[in-house]
Amino acid sequence: MSIILVLAAALLPAILLLLYIWKKDPQPEPTSWLIKAVVWGMAICIPVAFLEMLIQTVFWGVDGEPTTLIGSTMQAFVVAALPEESFKLLALWLVLRKNSYFDEHFDGIVYAVCVGLGFAAIENIFYVLSEEEWVSVAISRALLAVPGHYAFAILMGYYYSVYHFVDHSPKVAACILLVPVAAHGVYDALAMSGLVNPYIGGLSFFVLIWFCVKLHKVAKTKVMALIEKDKKNIILQII
Repeated sequence: MSIILVLAAALLPAILLLLYIWKKDPQPEPTSWLIKAVVWGMAICIPVAFLEMLIQTVFWGVDGEPTTLIGSTMQAFVVAALPEESFKLLALWLVLRKNSYFDEHFDGIVYAVCVGLGFAAIENIFYVLSEEEWVSVAISRALLAVPGHYAFAILMGYYYSVYHFVDHSPKVAACILLVPVAAHGVYDALAMSGLVNPYIGGLSFFVLIWFCVKLHKVAKTKVMALIEKDKKNIILQII
């Protein structure tokens, strides 16, 4: 297989979604800051991988895997969703804490998506390169996993902006992490169920498709809500 072709297949979904959210921004952010966010998203893959291996070893041993639905659900939330979303939030905070361009509601979503898709791009490369049947893996991940990280990032960025600009309550602060962790955990739990029970896994696949459709509808609603809020603010400033 051509390594260039494999890398292109792995990276293209993230690139297209990055371009999509960038085009949605009424007042685009400086390219240097967007690249910085993407690089941070890529960089956290290393500590996340080590942390996930450590947690996996603690629960199931060096070569162990969960054998029950409860175990696979725990793996989805504790091994995958919580570490990944926590480090994404750390990366987002590092990008935005001294960023003077973080001055509009939609900016939180833009930077969060850059972090999330930077992470998803590197993760996707490893998944695609590790499989002999890389074409089917690349297609399935392009349709589900990478857009999943995109949607989780939108949820994180939405609540980050709401907390930063509107509501400093503990409830909103908790939502910045807990909402994307919940969405990510449910996604992974449905996807992993087939590893321990093929019959439930078959049913879970259809539930997963339904969940992804609903998740992206929610994400689109969050995107449009913050775009409209920024447009209203611009009109008020003009008046």
